[in-house]
Amino acid sequence: MSELHKFLFDGLPVRGMLVRLTGAWTEMLARRAGNTATGPYPEPVRALLGEMAAAAVLMQSNIKFNGALVMQVFGDGPVKLAVVEVQPDLSLRATATLHAAVPDGTSLSQMVNAAGGGRCAITLDPKDRRPGQQPYQGVVPLQALEGQPFEQFSDVLQHYMRQSEQLDTVLVLAADDRVAAGLLIQRMPVQGQANLAGTAAPADAPEDSGEDFNRIAHLARSLTRAELLTLDADTILRRLFWEEKLVRFAPLQGAEGPHFACTCSRERVARMLQGLGRAEADSIVAEQGRIEVGCDFCGQQYRFDAVDAAGLFASAAVDQPPASSALQ
Repeated sequence: MSELHKFLFDGLPVRGMLVRLTGAWTEMLARRAGNTATGPYPEPVRALLGEMAAAAVLMQSNIKFNGALVMQVFGDGPVKLAVVEVQPDLSLRATATLHAAVPDGTSLSQMVNAAGGGRCAITLDPKDRRPGQQPYQGVVPLQALEGQPFEQFSDVLQHYMRQSEQLDTVLVLAADDRVAAGLLIQRMPVQGQANLAGTAAPADAPEDSGEDFNRIAHLARSLTRAELLTLDADTILRRLFWEEKLVRFAPLQGAEGPHFACTCSRERVARMLQGLGRAEADSIVAEQGRIEVGCDFCGQQYRFDAVDAAGLFASAAVDQPPASSALQ
């Protein structure tokens, strides 16, 4: 079961989160792998999407925002676009668009930043957007200020956090075909230090020197990819921070935690086909033997044979409102 753990370091201006996507992640991979038109994503693309999914859940959980967080990586390599969308209820979906082969072992820069044009965009799209209001979007290049391309997606996001939110952040990300996971450690504004400690800070309290964050950040960076993918959350936090006093909150899992969800459904496809009309549907069945429609986002395929197609228009004989001709 996918899960999200939030915690604080008692008395210190440092917070953390740990996410492990299991069922949510394997469902996304299974939908794409089952698509006969596209097949599964190549391994480097799966790894990138998994790290993006874990990071997007961490970032959505780190803000109080009633809307979708959309994380995009786009550039000039064989991967044209990779997208993860996380809603406020932590439902998520992901997709990638390729226009060339991606062999095993292809690096991040080779996939999306071959000529230095790669970008990462984080978009916050509010549900209650006012007329004329535009979503907030921050964009950073996939390379350091010195021009050196990033080869770890975590480095891209740490750069984004420093540039956009001016918050010291450590991210450790990893993904394979079973788990997509991430650990986030973030330095909080010093004004919140007394609240975290549960006491009133004295008027002459010294400002945070950063030593506590640097110590904890060093411990977080020692987490290996194998540990992040194979160990449970309790074991990871105990091994990393056994000398620190953690304040942990109840984990978010199940319906309250990260879970896969896409807006496509067989019912929506059926309404789209009804909107095309019986003549068009019958011509597709006559030519191909069945109607096959794939969701452009998650890859799920919906198939209707001759009997299914006939049933659509038998039920449509009853008065129904006109349907959209597009599947989003």
